[in-house]
Amino acid sequence: MIVAVALDLGTTSIKAGLLSASGELSGVVVRCAPPVTAEAGRYESDGSAYADVANAVLAECLARIAGCPPLGLCSQRSSFLIWERASGRSVTPLISWQDDRGQASCDALREKDGRIRALTGLPLAPYYLAPKLSVLLGEHPEWRAHLASGAWMLGTLDTFLIWQWTGGKHHVTDASMAARTLLMDIHDSQWSAELCGMFGVDAAVLPKILPSAGLKIKLDNGLLLQSCVGDQSAALWHGIAPGGHEAMVNLGTGGFVAAYCSQKKSRPTGYLQTLVCQDARRQVHLACEGTLNSIASALAEYPVESCLPEELASNDIYCVAEPSGLGAPYFRRDIGLAFSEPVGHLDAHRIALLLQEGIIFRVARVIEDFQSGLGVKSVYLSGGLSNLPCLQRGIASLVPVAYRLLQPDAGLVGAAQLASGVNTAGVRQAQRLDAIAAQARLRRKFERWKAWLDGRLDPGALGQEKKVTR
Repeated sequence: MIVAVALDLGTTSIKAGLLSASGELSGVVVRCAPPVTAEAGRYESDGSAYADVANAVLAECLARIAGCPPLGLCSQRSSFLIWERASGRSVTPLISWQDDRGQASCDALREKDGRIRALTGLPLAPYYLAPKLSVLLGEHPEWRAHLASGAWMLGTLDTFLIWQWTGGKHHVTDASMAARTLLMDIHDSQWSAELCGMFGVDAAVLPKILPSAGLKIKLDNGLLLQSCVGDQSAALWHGIAPGGHEAMVNLGTGGFVAAYCSQKKSRPTGYLQTLVCQDARRQVHLACEGTLNSIASALAEYPVESCLPEELASNDIYCVAEPSGLGAPYFRRDIGLAFSEPVGHLDAHRIALLLQEGIIFRVARVIEDFQSGLGVKSVYLSGGLSNLPCLQRGIASLVPVAYRLLQPDAGLVGAAQLASGVNTAGVRQAQRLDAIAAQARLRRKFERWKAWLDGRLDPGALGQEKKVTR
């Protein structure tokens, strides 16, 4: 029995799938998303073409069954566009979350960073909607009147599609997507007048914020939209259960380590506070999150698949494997892909091992903080890079009890679970991971790596280490 259909609006691919009552995903349809062009820090694609592909993927998936199950939607976060109300025609391209044109806005508001983080749980960074929109409105001041009059509409990708699917009746987003704009106060799940004032955005032009589940929005194609959520939130919802002492490690293009936390309980210093979702009962679920930046690009040119877990920690060279800078809790753009000493004499295989160690150690250090601050007792791995044996077993050697999630397309499953009301804890499939034989050796190197990284993080010690990038 099919209980929900889900649509995942990714950056590189668009997917749809069907969820059964037993928690199995089937009938998955995948198509490439329209290409994203990158030029001088601007990442853009065709929003209308994106909507066309999404509609085609969803229709192909639904053609495999009879009836219209509830729809769960998950979407790339922070990507947005402006379109005409009357025609639905895009005014701007779909501006990707990767786009960094908002840096000038961030620089101008740097002294407000602490206040912004207190309200949003996020750092002031150009990835989010608000800084990019602020720069756009500064470049095109006449756009404000079009938006204020209602002639033009503004929204993230989910907002654009829901508006299209309802013939313009609903201009909405959910709390998890709104939380990634830097315009919503995550403590009351509403647009913040203070934040909107900082970025020069009229709150009246923003979509209405709804819960992530229990939406009951009737679509023109006969479906009932029951959930809408950010892609990472959907994956987290499927991977670990709220209220448990669990953490999820997702290793893909980038990486994140997240664990649910109470709004009333302080989180470890420096970490993001992520609004995962607001469920059908309007209960807000929050998570503490550490991030690893651009790890897939660090590994891309190296033979990581041939590396054996037993080869880890075979030398005393230390590595940071985040080309675009250290993520949470450090937020250091000046420390990216770096080694403790020159590696030009090493072959690609040895460098691949060092890079994977850098990822393993970063994950393990986040989990250490989550153990002491959040009481984490078990860890679940997901994402494409979690299939690498070195990352699997290296992490398992340094963290509490570790499992690898076996269900692919976790975002689709999580969105469908929210739409159907299926209990997340009862449907996940996971494999227990074993530590490596050289666990003690890896642990000793981890302790030395932490001391090395702390030296790099100390401004007085930055000049004492050699940074080598390849």
